[in-house]
Amino acid sequence: MATSQVPNIFDRKQAAAKWARARSRQSIGGATYLADTMAKDIAERLDFMRFEPAKALIVGEASGELQSSLAAKGTAGNVGLLGTFDEEQPGPVAMFDLIVHLLGLGMVNDLPGALIHGRNALAEGGLFIAAFPGAGSLPVLRQIALEADGERPAARVHPQVDIRAATGLMERAGFKRQVVDSYPIRVRFPSFERMINDLRDHGLTRSLTSPVPSLTRDWLERAKTAFDALKEDDGKVVETFEILVLTGWKN
Repeated sequence: MATSQVPNIFDRKQAAAKWARARSRQSIGGATYLADTMAKDIAERLDFMRFEPAKALIVGEASGELQSSLAAKGTAGNVGLLGTFDEEQPGPVAMFDLIVHLLGLGMVNDLPGALIHGRNALAEGGLFIAAFPGAGSLPVLRQIALEADGERPAARVHPQVDIRAATGLMERAGFKRQVVDSYPIRVRFPSFERMINDLRDHGLTRSLTSPVPSLTRDWLERAKTAFDALKEDDGKVVETFEILVLTGWKN
């Protein structure tokens, strides 16, 4: 019987290094607003559902507010660090009532397998929620990169999952009552440097296996020029992160 080959799109070693750098940057005041917004949104969803799990696994939270919120309700929390926690490998079976993934699940090679492993790790009646930037994210950065690359465009931004594909993957993984939706986070950046620094703070820089030309001084100057051409009256450029939220139950 033929077996499907998992595409090797992301370099796990590079990804682990960038997530570690992101945590180091966050520890000295780096940006965490994307993960914080996702965590707040998920906390509100859990409150709306009145879901109070006994045991939870939270992967990728920066501030710890979601963990604290769950602990206040008597939930025993477990934490997984992005780059260290291996979403693509089987974990303990039927251990958690709630699993939450923030930021990182959109950057794994075997997303179908990761979802199946997540479902298997849930107890009966357990809830799985993942949030990460999906299709429609970073349109400004894509435009700037294309202009800076000129006649030789390179794959500098990783492929992104859309709602239709995510819905199919949740069904394939065996989740019930699955829902996939999205919402935008719009950020106003005063400079190209600030945009790139915030992406580094969040661990959202490149970790693709495919090689690309290095970012030369000339490339950066062209990128800055392209960025400046997009500035609005207040001197800032609006970038969009379209956050995809995958929700499903095991029952």
